[in-house]
Amino acid sequence: MADRNSNAGCFAGGGAIYGLGIIGAWVFFFQRADAFWEFIWAFFQGIFWPAFMVYELFKTLVG
Repeated sequence: MADRNSNAGCFAGGGAIYGLGIIGAWVFFFQRADAFWEFIWAFFQGIFWPAFMVYELFKTLVG
């Protein structure tokens, strides 16, 4: 039986939104890439860009 006090699925939607952010960033950065190393760089930018965006958003809200 599931524990009624468990919040295990409460924040599951955040991962889906982060995943959509990664996919959107990949589309944007891959469209701008022209060379092989730019595609490699676009892959890493797509992974980390949503995290930096959320960080800057929180920094703006606090300050």
